Amino acid sequence: MYSVKKESDYQRPQAAELARRLAEPRRHLQVVTGARQVGKTTLVQQVTEKLQRPIRFVSADEPTLRDGAWLRQQWEAARLETGADGGLLVIDEVQKVEQWSESVKHLWDEDTRRRRPLQVVLLGSSPLLIGRGLTESLAGRFETLHLPHWSLDEMRAAFDFSLEDYLYFGGYPGAAPLVAEPARWRRYVLDSLVETSISRDVLLLTRVDKPALLRRLFELGCRYSGQALSFTKMLGQLQDAGNTTTLAHYLDLLAAAGMLTGLQKFAGQVVRQRASSPKLQVLNNALMTAVAGLSPEEARADPSFYGRLVESAVGAHLANAAQRGDCELFYWREKNREVDFVVRDGKRLLAIEVKSGRRRDALPGMAAFVEAFAPDRTILVGGDGIELEAFLSRPVMEWLQP
Repeated sequence: MYSVKKESDYQRPQAAELARRLAEPRRHLQVVTGARQVGKTTLVQQVTEKLQRPIRFVSADEPTLRDGAWLRQQWEAARLETGADGGLLVIDEVQKVEQWSESVKHLWDEDTRRRRPLQVVLLGSSPLLIGRGLTESLAGRFETLHLPHWSLDEMRAAFDFSLEDYLYFGGYPGAAPLVAEPARWRRYVLDSLVETSISRDVLLLTRVDKPALLRRLFELGCRYSGQALSFTKMLGQLQDAGNTTTLAHYLDLLAAAGMLTGLQKFAGQVVRQRASSPKLQVLNNALMTAVAGLSPEEARADPSFYGRLVESAVGAHLANAAQRGDCELFYWREKNREVDFVVRDGKRLLAIEVKSGRRRDALPGMAAFVEAFAPDRTILVGGDGIELEAFLSRPVMEWLQP
């Protein structure tokens, strides 16, 4: 039923961009970020193995945090191994090194002063922590390459996924060889992806006073993906005495880990405060189905759940583009009128309605949105509009073009 392939047999489009950057004579730190198990390490290995130069590859992904002394040791070893002609040092999971950005800045500037041609690639699975280090210490020294979750086209090319496969199993390449055994696939996603991301990419590196609340918030977000919930209602569902500020912060942490985000309500050009009712959105459908515990057959037989899978797949496609920096993503709701997604790129505005077949608690509000904000383009996905597979197969920015 499924063609089992290796992730390493497929090269993501971003590999060509990284290869081009490393071939340039100028020196910039290359920073590759993305959620856990989206293929950062594999991509860098694919690119670097084709380079005709010495390479040192090290990882800081250990149960105990590394420190600046370890980082300097690895850097010195790379200097010795690569010699005067220059080479490449790759540091995986760099955000797990204590005060990594200060150490990298010192070592990088030292090489610059002494005209050492060593190039450096940093990999990190926590864009939030990576971003802090880059802006605080490494301004003007780096370029970033963000790897989003795998798209429908990528999963089809690498693993022969159909649209139906993608809606249920999502876009984790490491889990793809297990889809013939859905129960085993689910345990892998929950244990190796969800738990590892929360415990090692969030709790280990960030202060979280209520870890149990963060875990329950993640599960709630998966169960309500595609729906707007007020923080007050979330607290009621979570049965916790926390406050809305704590929930908003935890939602930001889950978004930074590439798991779950909260879309804000679109308000035109008005300076917006944080919306009290974010629209919850998984960044990979695998998270939603794994938490739900339904088999593929049970998911297809439940029209409401399957409709939410369709909407979440569209939302994840858009949210990954937004995380990559291609655009901004919102939803819009006024009284009982709603537009599923609003995409903004500079002054261009795209409104998207998804026809999934599930019952909704809000009426389509495209006409009201058009009257209020005059978007450049409106799109219906599904029904008698654009086919879902066609929408998911094209980059988001193409839909913004006139």
